Amino acid sequence: MNSADRKDTYTETDLLCDSGLPEAWYRFDGDAGTRMPTTCVDRNKCGTKFPGWLNGIHPTVEDGEVVREVCFNAYLDCCSYRKSIKVKNCFYYYVYKLGGTPGCELRYCGTDSP
Repeated sequence: MNSADRKDTYTETDLLCDSGLPEAWYRFDGDAGTRMPTTCVDRNKCGTKFPGWLNGIHPTVEDGEVVREVCFNAYLDCCSYRKSIKVKNCFYYYVYKLGGTPGCELRYCGTDSP
């Protein structure tokens, strides 16, 4: 996942969608940032209406593969929609086992912020 329109600072509302994303391991890099944000992302960022962020901390290498929750900021609060994912720390980057989002106009975001 490396496109600039996926980054949490991207402000164009393109209404892109991850509902059809095949379940697989993904890595954020390039213009998308280096990881998933761990704080609520404002609506209408990341090229969509309802951006997704990691609700929890990133694992250490020693933690191995962990289950975390992605929240999507929609309607009344920062966690209107939720999805369980897996996350792994690979020393210099993180990988995320993602699949389709719970609906359209929901999209996983990337960031450079720690």
